[in-house]
Amino acid sequence: MPLYFPGLFFFLFLFSTYAGLIRHSTFVDIFKIAFSSGFSAVLLASISYGYYLFSGSKIFLIPFLIIHAVITFACMLMLRILVKSLYTYMTNMGRKKHRVLILGVNDDAIAVGEALSISDRQNFVLGGFVSFKKKYKKIKIQGAPIFKYDEHFFETIAPYKINGLVMVGDQMKVSEKNHLVDLALEQNLRIYHAPSITKWENESDVNGNIKEIQIEDLLERHPINLDDSQIHHYINDKIVLITGGAGSIGSEIVRQVSHYQPKKVLVLDQAESPLHNLELELRKDHPEVSYEFILADVRKKSRIEEIFKSESIAVVFHAAAYKHVPLIERNPTEAIQVNILGTVNLADLSAEYCADRFVMVSTDKAVNPTNVMGASKRAAEIYVQSLMKEGDGETKFITTRFGNVLGSNGSVIPYFKEQIKNGGPVTVTHENIIRYFMTIPEACQLVLQAGTMGQGGEVFVFDMGKPVRIMDLARKMIKLSGLEPDKDIKISVIGLRPGEKLYEELLSNEATTLPTHHSKILRAIDHAQSLEHVMNLIIEIAAAAEQSNDIHMISKLKVLVPEFKSENSVYEFLDIPTHSED
Repeated sequence: MPLYFPGLFFFLFLFSTYAGLIRHSTFVDIFKIAFSSGFSAVLLASISYGYYLFSGSKIFLIPFLIIHAVITFACMLMLRILVKSLYTYMTNMGRKKHRVLILGVNDDAIAVGEALSISDRQNFVLGGFVSFKKKYKKIKIQGAPIFKYDEHFFETIAPYKINGLVMVGDQMKVSEKNHLVDLALEQNLRIYHAPSITKWENESDVNGNIKEIQIEDLLERHPINLDDSQIHHYINDKIVLITGGAGSIGSEIVRQVSHYQPKKVLVLDQAESPLHNLELELRKDHPEVSYEFILADVRKKSRIEEIFKSESIAVVFHAAAYKHVPLIERNPTEAIQVNILGTVNLADLSAEYCADRFVMVSTDKAVNPTNVMGASKRAAEIYVQSLMKEGDGETKFITTRFGNVLGSNGSVIPYFKEQIKNGGPVTVTHENIIRYFMTIPEACQLVLQAGTMGQGGEVFVFDMGKPVRIMDLARKMIKLSGLEPDKDIKISVIGLRPGEKLYEELLSNEATTLPTHHSKILRAIDHAQSLEHVMNLIIEIAAAAEQSNDIHMISKLKVLVPEFKSENSVYEFLDIPTHSED
């Protein structure tokens, strides 16, 4: 015995079995214990055999060493299992567990199932897997059954007290995913999403990687294929100015431009705190990029001109704008000064200082506008088209037009989420109102791609996919939160807001489109107006804005944008034709 324990301790120390936390023991730790016990038995057997050769008697019997090694290994293993089990029990005491099925039986799905099985502090219990193709009768994975997804699926899983389904990766089409989610929500099941485990930042953090599915994941959007070589060609080693750079769209354009090795990126915005926060983010994420963060207002031409004088700006992405329809309807002067006059300032300076490209971010609300915001953006479109047609500079003026952007400041989805979080009601302006949606990254990707196509004067229209009925969107979001519409969360129809219309358009009645080499970008054919005529009207609009004469200002805006017909607005009377007396 005096020899046995020193030999055992020597190998326990040699294999560092003491180094790991018992509650986080893995198969590696088990192998270390097995090797320690086995090698100590071999060492002692060798000593005993050597002693036998010299003295003729044995210190240890071989069966004793084998039995003792097995018992030692078993005791040390049981200690670790006991400690690990007690730790798991204590940490999960009182924790609500969701019994879930993992969709799929591929490697990614099985890896997520294994993570559920071995993770200590998490909110899920593995209830089984779901096969979409083959039916498995007696085969189990990690001790859990495999269910076939068919017409009897939800009846089959009912006795197993399943609380939710986990979708892993992107193995399902969006339409299939929507159909499955609708059926699952009818059964009061929660829907979760987990990326492929190779994309997990922390493989032990199950709760951080398995999250409830978001409504954004269920909108039928298709991946966008970019021609990176063309984008790289016109951005690489160029000085790029991005106005409205701290906003939802502008900041994403900045992030994407940063990947194409620009010589310098000028980020301009009048919002101090968002600009400061963006600077902290970008200097951390892209230390290799040269940035300049400029606090300035596009309405002040002299300030903007200082920037053009000091920098050889090659590309301008103009995303600075006021965009909230009801707020702008009540404060039209600000929209005129920012959306129209700010664009005029930037466009004129881009032409004067020979920028290569001026890419303007517009909106579908500029098409047959019914509000001041949309009309002001259409007026800005008209000006840059006219400037391109009659200007003599080298600058190519390009306009991009798309609809609502998911997750942008003030967009409907974050607004609904906040209302649901606060217990409702969720407010919808009209039962039949519909909108087009696009994610921020894909909208900005298409803005960059459109910049490669333009020869000047074009309006590029983006394929926004299928329109979404806002009432259906509200109901699905409530259900995804585990609540029942009109029971747990009330939906209130509050009526259309000033200037709001039931549906948005991407093309005016007069405009036609031509395809481009990118399937998601169409070119609208709009006829440019005379620059002199446009400029004279803008001067009159600006003078009225300076005097805060809203009625005269809007009346002249309606002359510049003849398709502008106010709806649900105090300016509707301006659209009533006047009849002269005979």
